[in-house]
Amino acid sequence: MPVNGIEVNVATAGDGPAVLLLHGFPHTWRLWTEVIAGLSGRYRVIAPDLRGFGATTRAPDGYDVGTLATDAERLLDALGEPTAAVVGIDAGTPPAFLFAMRRPGRVRRLVLMESLLGRLPGAEDFLAGGPPWWFGFHSVPGLAETVLTGHEAEYVDWFLTVGTRGRGVPRPIRDAFVGAYTGTDALRCAFSYYRALPAGARQIQDAVESHRLTVPTMAIGAHPVGNALERQLRPVSDDLTAHVIDDCGHIIPLDRPDVLLPLLTSFLAADRHV
Repeated sequence: MPVNGIEVNVATAGDGPAVLLLHGFPHTWRLWTEVIAGLSGRYRVIAPDLRGFGATTRAPDGYDVGTLATDAERLLDALGEPTAAVVGIDAGTPPAFLFAMRRPGRVRRLVLMESLLGRLPGAEDFLAGGPPWWFGFHSVPGLAETVLTGHEAEYVDWFLTVGTRGRGVPRPIRDAFVGAYTGTDALRCAFSYYRALPAGARQIQDAVESHRLTVPTMAIGAHPVGNALERQLRPVSDDLTAHVIDDCGHIIPLDRPDVLLPLLTSFLAADRHV
């Protein structure tokens, strides 16, 4: 589907008010398999591969948060959806947040999971020992994709194991993720998200200096982010609910869908449009 100068691969299911799901790294839309099954009976669930990921165009640029937020908005335009509840995790969280800040009339409800929002105050404890090691590795132009080409499966498996506290993910989903991140250009796109983090941090800072987050929002943490995202959101939000899921790894939709789905269904059901 043509969106904002790229071709976006998008899975849709169900009918009703739109729910837009934005995945992170190293995922594709298949991250949301259990969530789609749980929500599609009442909602039109929209799960794209983000720019450069999966079967979406491996664009040369546009990996800053502002462009990704525009991608999300233009996808709703292309699908004829004036509004949506927006759910983001990991690399999908900052663009979901910025979309809601820029276009609050188009985001009915906002769910943000397991990520930080630029350099906003509140995450100092989480970052006391520095950011996770792979942030620096991924940020050096050309390095990580050169080192990892030919070893993509081992690298993706490490994130999937750690992100589920050793429990792993279903083999078909794991294989889909590995396939999506195999090849130098696929890796280059993935690591472009990290290389654009300074620009994204400035875009987020500019947004909070001029606006408050007025959209009803739910922050969900697990291991390792915990409540750091909530602490960043609390000073800039008018309507914030927060949860930390115990015994849950970073990849919440695949590690603990049994806990996530009730949280989502309850929060989304409070939308007056449903």
